[in-house]
This record gives sequence, structure tokens and C-alpha cells, in this order.
Amino acid sequence: MVLLNRILFTVKEIKRPRKYLRSKFIDTVRLHVKGGTGGTGLPKYGGLGGQGGCVYCVGKEDANLGKIISQHRAKTVVAGHGEDSRKVRIVGAPGSDVKLEVPLGVTIFREDGKVLGSIDKDGETVIVARGGPGGTPDNSFLGHFGQVHHIRLDLKLIADIGLVGFPNAGKSSLLKVISRAKPRIANYPFTTIKPNMGIIQFEDKRQISIADLPGLIEGAHINIGLGHKFLKHVERTKLLLFIADVQGFQLSPRHLKRSCLETILLLNKELELYNPELLDKPAILAVNKLDLNGTDTIFNEVKESFKDIEKFLKNSKMPAEIIPERIIRFENIIGISALERKGINDLKTLLRNRLDDHAEEINADIIDASELLRRNKNIILERGPQIT
Repeated sequence: MVLLNRILFTVKEIKRPRKYLRSKFIDTVRLHVKGGTGGTGLPKYGGLGGQGGCVYCVGKEDANLGKIISQHRAKTVVAGHGEDSRKVRIVGAPGSDVKLEVPLGVTIFREDGKVLGSIDKDGETVIVARGGPGGTPDNSFLGHFGQVHHIRLDLKLIADIGLVGFPNAGKSSLLKVISRAKPRIANYPFTTIKPNMGIIQFEDKRQISIADLPGLIEGAHINIGLGHKFLKHVERTKLLLFIADVQGFQLSPRHLKRSCLETILLLNKELELYNPELLDKPAILAVNKLDLNGTDTIFNEVKESFKDIEKFLKNSKMPAEIIPERIIRFENIIGISALERKGINDLKTLLRNRLDDHAEEINADIIDASELLRRNKNIILERGPQIT
């Protein structure tokens, strides 16, 4: 009895994780998919077996991978089998298809690494497992098995702008003041533990999507910290918005204190080591927390350094291990204060203009509306009235 009481009192109460921690962001799902088996034919009457069903992935804007896991807890998706041919039904009915609704931005990989397809638009469809053919004279009226694959659904968020920065740089605070999103905000690193999406709304109804990713730290490209898991989401953004704390960053007392300029170079290097092609994206640098005393001088020094960053690094005593091989080119460098909303409207205008410029660079054939009107007027004048 004494032993039983001791055990009962020593057992601590098991607390459920907070709701915010339970709502895990899922961006990768592995599934076992099987196409349906074709139905058997009926040689005596020349009956044909039904086609086995297929497994599809269909793009849907409001879908999420968590729903797929909840619907298929065994992580096995099997399409319906084709019906056998019978006297009363010479041609067997086809098996039922299975359609998996997946979010936009999903790429489907096979077990050997081959890409089966990607879904970027609503309603876009990719077959991941074909059903087997039914029994016919060509296959001796024997239905065949459908395709069987182990697949991986890999989600990369599709956003116009991706926020990149060290922890506690003010990315979530900026997302809150610049859009309608309500991210978690606190005065400690790694407040953001999953990506957040926000929409910047302009007065003329123009909307721009922006993604806030967990903060990166040194070594993110080799799976250190939280940000490495979400670096892939930066690949699908059109523009990178670097957020730097004007006071720099220090992860803990055991780590080195990095200045504002050093954190920018480290972010540059982490992206370079993860995927050098990310440096080709248009980028804007926003130096945050300029509401603090004496920060204007630091901001001006950073801005001056990037006028000729190669020359500055050559003459500085910056540690070699934090200097990237290729320096990203910032289209604009702007100082802001997310807390006091200082410079926010200017930043929104910059982001919009740069995205418009980027769209024109990609679609060089786009003609300005006034130019199109002038051309049409000239065509009409050249034709003139027709004489009959």
C-alpha cells in the first residue's frame, strides 16, 4: 500500500502541449498508392473486364496536407478494382478513381526520386498510379494489376514575397503591420515555428502574398535550427525581403554577437550554400527597429557599405567564414520600424513596384495600355473608310 501511494504521488501530471504547438505545419507527406486491378474478361462470350481505377492528385486552393493524413491514416490509397465480365454484364464497369485534393505548390516525387508532376493551379491534375487494364483478347482476358508507388508530396509555399531573416529580427511584427495576418509575436528567438502567410491589401484592391518563415541561424543549410526545414519555401517566391535587426543578433551568451552587416552577410551565405540560384531573385533589404536611439547611424553605415560591398569587405577585418562567395544585389535598402510603423508605406510601395518590374522582365511581350490604344488608333486610321 505504501509503495502504491508513493508511485501515485510521484507520477507527474501530463500536460498537453499548447494549441499553437499542436497545430504542426505539414509540408511533406509520404503515401503508398495503388491503382485498381483490371477486371477479368469472359472468353466464352468475348466479355471485357473493367478498367482499374486510378489515383489522382488534384489542386485545390484551400486544401492542406494535414487533411490527407487524417483521411488516410494508414497512408495507403487504393483505387477501386474493375468489374469482372459476366453474362448479365458483358463489359465490366470500371473501378472507382481516388482523387486526393492537395494544396497549390505541391510537387509529387516517386520513390526513386523521379518527379511525377507538380500542381500550381486550381483544378490541375496529376495521375500518380494508373489502374490496370481489364481482360481483353489481347491479354487472354486476364485483368492486370494497377501501378503501385511510394510517393512523396512535397509542398513549397507559393508567395510573391518571402521574408528572410535571423530570429527576433521583427519578421512577424512586420507581417502583422503590413498585412492582415496575426502571427505569434514575442521578445525571444524562434517565436515563429511554422510559416505564416499574409496578404498585403492596397487601396486599388491589388493583393500581394507574403510568407514569413522561421528565422535562420548560422548553419541552417546543414540542418541547424528551425529555418533549414523551410528554406525550400523560399524557392517558390518571386522576391526576397531581407529583414535585419539594426542592433545585430546573438543567439545566446555562448554565441558570438553579430552586427547588423554581419547578419546580412550570413543570411546571404546560408542561401548561397543551400541553393545558389536563390541569389538570382530580386531582393530588398529592410533594416528594422530604427525607433531605438542611435540606430540611424548604424543604418547609414550599412547602406553606405553596400554601395561598394566588395571594396568594403576587402578593406575590413570581417571574418572570412561569414563572407559569401557571391554577394546578393539589393534593389533597395530601406530603414523601418515595425513597432512604430515607420517606413511601412514606403516599403509596401517598393515591394509593389519591384514585383511589377519583375513581371515585366519575365513577360517582355506585355504592352502598356496607353501604347496598345495608340497602336489600335493608328490601325483604324490606316484602314480608313471602305468604298463600296
